[in-house]
Amino acid sequence: MKFNRRASVNWKGTGMEGSGTVNTQSTVLNETQLSFKTRFEEGIGTNPEELIGAAHAGCFTMQLSFLISEAGYVPTNLDTQAKVFFEDGSIPKIELDLTGEVPGISDEEFKRLAEKSKEVCPVSKLLNANIVLSVTLK
Repeated sequence: MKFNRRASVNWKGTGMEGSGTVNTQSTVLNETQLSFKTRFEEGIGTNPEELIGAAHAGCFTMQLSFLISEAGYVPTNLDTQAKVFFEDGSIPKIELDLTGEVPGISDEEFKRLAEKSKEVCPVSKLLNANIVLSVTLK
């Protein structure tokens, strides 16, 4: 399977005083604000780090769902929180915190499949960062 997805940013002004908007092909993000304030302080809008976190959590969780299904189980709920660390102009680490409900699966197999998902998820492969995963089975 091959496909591509598009996203765009329009920026006006300097890095600190300027601002921009983010748009995605699906239009889920449509003219979403992007600025120094939304990235480095607090403000209404988004920033690259939270978008990376959302992309990574989404990819990892969907991949895990496929792996669990291939192993013969049906996940009732998978919840992944991503924490993206920004330090001195780089992203050295992402922490994925997974909580799942999968009837009949052992804790050991759930952890094994989660680790495999972390390794084979396309966004994990893309990122050159230390990806830390914590797993909880309910």
